[in-house]
Amino acid sequence: MRKVSLILMALLAGGMLFANGQQDAVGSDKTIEVDIFQFKVEIVDELEMAAEMYEAEHPGVKINVETVGGGNSYDAALRVKFQGGNEPTIFNVKGPSVVEEWKHTLEDLSDQSWVDLALPGVLDGVNADDKIYGLPFNIEGYGFIYNKRIFEAAGIDAKSITSYAALEEAMATLDQKIKGGELKDEFPLLEAVVSFPGKETWVYASHLSNIPLAGEFDHIMKAYEAKSIDFTYADEYKKLIDLQIQYSPFADNPALLNAVDYATQTEGGLAIERVAMIQQGNWVYNGVDKIDSEVAVNLDILPLPLIGVNEKSIPVGVPNNWCVNSGKSDAEKAVAKDFLNWLYTSDEGKHLIINEFYFIPPFLGYEGMEPVDSLGQAIKRYAEAGDITPWVKQAYPSGWYKEMGVDMQAYIAGEMEWDAIIEKATQRWQDMRS
Repeated sequence: MRKVSLILMALLAGGMLFANGQQDAVGSDKTIEVDIFQFKVEIVDELEMAAEMYEAEHPGVKINVETVGGGNSYDAALRVKFQGGNEPTIFNVKGPSVVEEWKHTLEDLSDQSWVDLALPGVLDGVNADDKIYGLPFNIEGYGFIYNKRIFEAAGIDAKSITSYAALEEAMATLDQKIKGGELKDEFPLLEAVVSFPGKETWVYASHLSNIPLAGEFDHIMKAYEAKSIDFTYADEYKKLIDLQIQYSPFADNPALLNAVDYATQTEGGLAIERVAMIQQGNWVYNGVDKIDSEVAVNLDILPLPLIGVNEKSIPVGVPNNWCVNSGKSDAEKAVAKDFLNWLYTSDEGKHLIINEFYFIPPFLGYEGMEPVDSLGQAIKRYAEAGDITPWVKQAYPSGWYKEMGVDMQAYIAGEMEWDAIIEKATQRWQDMRS
């Protein structure tokens, strides 16, 4: 049975007034508005669909969705929102470092029904002072997303790519066949092995750096508590960067890679078969599917093989969390909490999560609802095999990876030495944690 909203229950209990003196939206001429400010550009249409469905079931409620993400800084935009007095009711925080920054305005969600349904570990990043401050979006994984048809046409057995050496060999083979014109008839737009988005520092300074730093810290809270890093696998990290640069469309002039953004890499690269693979995660499925569903169903995930750690693994974790603004009225907070409960625990919401958002749910209660997209299925395969690396990137000092990313763009352009980047990043971490 559909969960009855908290607001409706309040009305049925006797027409109780919310703290701001406004009656329940049901049976009232006044509309309760909830503003959602979120980062995930891949689910804009789907989240708005969910808001409309919820509104249809809850007269007197209006949910507004605003999205800032992709190539824009969500964290910076969120600060501007609060500084300008335009505070959203629902917003996102990534993990322990950001929770600490925003804790003064985060509603305690410990009493919500979904807390007891959470899968092991998914609440670790939002658990502070024995309180739960966020609802995890989903479970995501990332690696090298590749086009199975292209690999098969090139005679490459993707299942054998379980090490850096195997990946390097496969990319060299594919590069040779592309440049030799052997794949031109079947894939006329194919011009390079991989698209490397130099403009998007989060891809390589945050997501990719998670691999070497997970080799130092096997849990998000260990990374959060670390006062310093050794960057033990810095050289191996460099190899994964260099390999992508070497087989990108701008290999002869890498400085041009710093203009390549997420859309160019994904929708303008992988989705139209201009490249055979990209470093991204299962979140790209929706965007690719909208452009070419045949390409989308033929996607799979290769590991991010860092020499010295589990070379056949992919990082899997919680990308972000839904939080409720504690400074809003009781009426708005009640609607916000109920909407999130509805989205993740009602039958309608579960359908959206699985079949429209293409999320891997972080909760129990989805038994029999397997991922329907090719990339979700791939992550499930890695998880069941135990070939996963923990996400520690959510525990980086605030702004740490962004500064390292600027230095790495200088490296891509040939203007900075790798050792200098690592030295600065190591010192910066220590300074930020001191």
